Amino acid sequence: MKTTYLLANWKSHKTMAQTENWLNEFSRLYHPVPQLKVILAPPMVYLAPIMRMIRNQGGIHHLSLATQDLSPFPLGSYTGAIAAEMVQGMVDFAILGHSERRRYFHETNQDIANKVNQAVAADIQPIVCIDQPYARAQLAAMDEGDLNKLIIGYGPVEAIGIDRAHSVAEVRLGVREIQSLAPQAPILYGGSVNGENAADYLGIAGVSGLMVGTASLDVEEFVRICAIAGS
Repeated sequence: MKTTYLLANWKSHKTMAQTENWLNEFSRLYHPVPQLKVILAPPMVYLAPIMRMIRNQGGIHHLSLATQDLSPFPLGSYTGAIAAEMVQGMVDFAILGHSERRRYFHETNQDIANKVNQAVAADIQPIVCIDQPYARAQLAAMDEGDLNKLIIGYGPVEAIGIDRAHSVAEVRLGVREIQSLAPQAPILYGGSVNGENAADYLGIAGVSGLMVGTASLDVEEFVRICAIAGS
């Protein structure tokens, strides 16, 4: 059975109290289906308490966790960095190369390739964010052996974090190009995804799931998207 991925990227949102409320509501509202892999990427500081909640609260035991970033370096004298080994066993996935990281933190293709290498070495599956105009260069920086271990998050920069969703035709063209460059990688689409357009994006050939940003902050809206993805 084909797996559909649904990734909630909270970015730098929510307090711990709001996080607990969201998880309690999600546990109450969401009905898991076997073909849907739901992944939560909260702020890094919430990973450990959320992991404890997942272990102790039956209704959310099916949630997988992702980190929103990783260090390009191993364990060592790198002040402020979070090495992949620090979250090994806590997360299954790592979002790497998000356009906001590239834009605001000036991360290069080589930085992201190094992060991918660290994630793979720690048995964490990289979800590497790619933008269509730069897809070839962004993927070319990766080690060839790592390319077969990626999930690709495709999100046009101009559609991320704003209320300007791309058309199905535009997304289809981008997905086809990425498939030609990395034919084995599952592709998740992200860019102003919500309950109104989720079904349309999931219906595009080659799309294996969605990356949900703003809409994932509202638990009822995210559960609605889960129901669409799992149907």
